[in-house]
Amino acid sequence: MDNRYPQNGRAIPQVQSTEASTIFLAKVFNWMAIGLGLTGLAAFLTVNSQTMLQLVFGNKMVFYGLVFGELGLVFYLSARVQKISAQAATGLFLAYSILNGVTLSVILLLYTASSVAATFFVTAGMFGAMAVYGFVTKKDLSSWGSFLFMGLIGIIIASVVNIFLGSSMMSWMISGIGVIIFTGLTAYDVQKITRIGAQGIMDGGDAAIRKGAIMGALALYLDFINLFLMLLRFMGNRR
Repeated sequence: MDNRYPQNGRAIPQVQSTEASTIFLAKVFNWMAIGLGLTGLAAFLTVNSQTMLQLVFGNKMVFYGLVFGELGLVFYLSARVQKISAQAATGLFLAYSILNGVTLSVILLLYTASSVAATFFVTAGMFGAMAVYGFVTKKDLSSWGSFLFMGLIGIIIASVVNIFLGSSMMSWMISGIGVIIFTGLTAYDVQKITRIGAQGIMDGGDAAIRKGAIMGALALYLDFINLFLMLLRFMGNRR
């Protein structure tokens, strides 16, 4: 998790450091907002097109192919961000956001629009509160990293097991723990991104700034989307 953002490690004065971290964080949130906007637009267009619905959900191979394609994009971007161009990193992030919107369009079929909208606003409120906490707190949240990462691995394993068990109770438990994990990750990631900006990434050139902002946006985008999905399990009204 520490290698998701490029950094050059040069120290800069505290005043410049604070300004740099604020500017960098703003860039991260801008790209995150663009990613979420593309996801929402892609989901809306997919669910309102019979052709797209038939293409994506009419064949399980296509749907799972898109899901694995998303995973491949994330892993490739995380592993190769230092070696690819800033434009390529941006393109991969935007492509991931669009693909994610196509696959997530299924929630607009399963849940009422009002409950999806309500869950989105609750998610935005929780995410915003934890983002502010991560930005302003003087407490070092580094110790949260290992705990949250272990919890994330536990959620993934439990989710895979529950595919075969089909336990409603386990599904609720996974969602409840997931809400805690992803709210914590939001504050943790915001503080990490803020510190990376303060450590001098703004002096690393336009390419380093862009790639750092894209990776930060990807981390926060994933925190938001997963928190939204976990909350939807509790707040969503099925059609």
